[in-house]
Amino acid sequence: MKRAFTILFLFVSTLVLAQEINQLDTNGKYHGIWKKNFDGTSILRYEGAFSHGKEIGVFKFYKNIKKKAVLTATKEFNETDNKAYVKFFASTGKVISEGQMDGKKYIGEWKYYQKTNNKLLTLEHYNDSGSLNGERTVYYPSGQLAEKQIYKNGKLDGVSVMYSNKNVLLSELIYVNGELHGYSKYYSPKAELVAEGLYKNDKKDGIWKYYKDGKLTEEKNFSYIPKYIKKTP
Repeated sequence: MKRAFTILFLFVSTLVLAQEINQLDTNGKYHGIWKKNFDGTSILRYEGAFSHGKEIGVFKFYKNIKKKAVLTATKEFNETDNKAYVKFFASTGKVISEGQMDGKKYIGEWKYYQKTNNKLLTLEHYNDSGSLNGERTVYYPSGQLAEKQIYKNGKLDGVSVMYSNKNVLLSELIYVNGELHGYSKYYSPKAELVAEGLYKNDKKDGIWKYYKDGKLTEEKNFSYIPKYIKKTP
């Protein structure tokens, strides 16, 4: 008798839950738990909860891989705005990247991870408009800094440096509004100066010096020298 009652309870509970899935409120807006499958299949595409048309809590999104639903992303929403904390996953379940989104825009700090381990690959910062803004850093699998750049409203602006996996400075460049503009230096993996000179509006300008084994070997003048044709009277 007890076993029969338990089975009946579970059956009724299942029916109630089934009735609560994919419902609309009186205004025709999504409300409660929603689940959607890939078209023409029984394979789950996403699942989450709505409150009168607004996503709330954690949504899970899946890919159809070999006829199986494989988690590809989660979005954790709040009840006040369209912002959500997002995680993207590889098919193995490993986190690829994570950060905040406002609708479809990346905002705030975003972290990207190495394929071979859980260390950082890239760390980026976005403004409220969804453009890169502030420091962006890239790392080797060992954790050693590979590159550091400064962005302003989506464009490189400031000193940009690159390092070898042995922490040797390879280049030091200056950007202004997305263009190379300023004095720059390039180094070999042995930390020897290879070239130095000025960029102006993304082009080499003035005298550039080139080195080999630490010694100056060549100088090139990239200044624009107009050619005037002398008119005869």
